[in-house]
Formats: sequence, C-alpha cells, structure tokens
Amino acid sequence: MGKRLNLVMLMLFIWVLALMVYGVYQLNQPLKIQEPKIVSLDKGRPLSSFFVKLEQENWMADARWIMLIAKLSGKARSAKAGEYELTPDMSSLDILDLLVSGKTVSYKITLVEGQNIHETLARLAAHEKLVQDLPSDVNQLMPFLGLEGHPEGRFFPDTYLFQSNTRASEILVRAQIRLEVVLAEEWRNREEGLPYQSPYEALIMASIVEKETAAPDEREQIAGVFVRRLQKRMRLETDPTVIYGLGDRYKGNIRKKHLREVTPYNTYRIKGLPPTPISLVGREAIYAALHPADGEELYFVAKGNGRHQFSATLAEHNKAVRHYQINKRSEDYRSTPADSK
Repeated sequence: MGKRLNLVMLMLFIWVLALMVYGVYQLNQPLKIQEPKIVSLDKGRPLSSFFVKLEQENWMADARWIMLIAKLSGKARSAKAGEYELTPDMSSLDILDLLVSGKTVSYKITLVEGQNIHETLARLAAHEKLVQDLPSDVNQLMPFLGLEGHPEGRFFPDTYLFQSNTRASEILVRAQIRLEVVLAEEWRNREEGLPYQSPYEALIMASIVEKETAAPDEREQIAGVFVRRLQKRMRLETDPTVIYGLGDRYKGNIRKKHLREVTPYNTYRIKGLPPTPISLVGREAIYAALHPADGEELYFVAKGNGRHQFSATLAEHNKAVRHYQINKRSEDYRSTPADSK
C-alpha cells in the first residue's frame, strides 16, 4: 500500500512539474506575429477578453496561463483600457506588464502656423483617430469650448500627442491653453514703447507677420515696418488681411475693387489693426511682434525668391516694385520660400 501511494505521489509530482514547465514555456513564448499589431482593451471589458482575442487570432497558443498569473498577482485589476502596440518579440508576461503600465499607443496631430481656423478644423476633422465632436458652425465653436471671443488665432500651432477616442475639442482646449501661456510669457518680456494696448493686439500683429513672410530672419524686420506705420498713424496696407477679409471670394488674385472695398480687414482702407488675428501664430512670430527690428523702413515688396526688399521712402518703394514686381517677374516667382508650409 505504501509503495503504491508513493508511486501515485511521484506521478502526481511529475505531472504537476510537467504542467508547470509547460505553463512557464507558454508564458515565455513570443507572439506568433510577423509585424507589430494594435489591439484594444475596451473600457469596461475584463482583461480576459484581451487575451482571448489574441488566442482567437492564433497569435497566442493558450491564454489560460497568463490569465492565471494575472489573477494570482492581482494585475488583472490593474490593467488599463486603451490601444496597445504588440510586437513579435513580446511574451504573454511582457504583454501583461504593458497593460498594467498603461503605455497605450499615441497618435499625433499638427496644427500649422499660418493656417486659418477653417483649415485647422478641416485638419482635425480629417484625423481618423479623433472623436469628431466639434460643431459644424464655426460661429458656435468658442461657446462650445466654453470660451469667449473670435476663434481665429486663438490656438497654438504645435504637434499634439493623444490616445484613441480623444475628442477633437480636447486638442483645441490644449492648444488654446498653450497659446495663452506662450503669449503671456512673450508679453512679459516685450520691448517698451510698442503701439499695443493688450496681448491680443500683439497677437493680431503676430498673425500678420506670420502670413507676410516664411523667412525666419525677416520676421522682426516685417514687424518693425508695421510697428512704425502704426506709430505714424499710417495704414498697414497688407495683402494677407485683405485676403482674409475676402474669405471664399478670394480666387488667387487681389483686384482693385477688393482694395477699394471697406471691410474690417481691408488695411488699405482702415487705420490700425484688423479686429482679430488672421491665422494661427507660432512663438517666433509673437516674439517678432513684441521685438520689432529698429530702422526707418516703412515699406517692403516681395522679390520673388521668398524674400523682401525693404524701403524707407515711397520713392524707393515704387522703384523696388517696378524692379521686382514688373521687370523681374517670371514664371518661378513666389512670395514665400519654396520649402514653406
């Protein structure tokens, strides 16, 4: 009887040992995939649903072992919902640690300086990983976000990372907060004697600078021209504001009738700044608006190579216009650098 019991115990021990070896083997087996895969652990769903999904796809041979470890270790309750990237070298244990860490897949979207609010909203709407919750009417955008004022230029252009199921409105809120921080920082360090009554007026000027040139080293010169014109109570006479005021009516060319038309954005007819920014504004343009270059220049004209000719007098300016806009104009003429956004 004793020998038989000992034999049974030995066989049981061998069976348990074999089972443990098999379990350890399964837990350390890499996934049966050839390339990274994105898999979701849905919110409110048990952890077992994630591993069963892998088993059903034949990426994992036996999900029971990792689920046993998850329950015994308490990690089953610590797994976080979201999208995860699984790579071919990952084992079941690696995946469990990943789910507990919450290192979900990040996506990104870039809001581009110089683009207007309609272009920005179109960019957000085109991103398939964002939940589209923004109103279709741009006039309802600011109330929807719990903000006041006009939406143009109120969001900071940058690259924003987010996880799946993030709402588009969350990106805009982050961008709006970021803009307020950057604008406040730059306003505190501004030059003295500038013709702005508020940071918002500086933002308006920065948006004009943003649209007038894509050459980084010209921004402060451009700002200097506009600041001096404001100080002398001269009209700004800048085409980008006219184009913005035309909206969908702009077809690629500014005509004389457009320059004669009185709109809040036609700086050939109104004095001072337009009522709002005309685009998203980067930190560099804000800095330029608050640190304009010294000088006597009051005019500039595009050379056609992405840069501008600056002049101190109207006679010099008219000469430059004849030279660059009439005599030198060619098929490859452009007002911004070839690699500009």
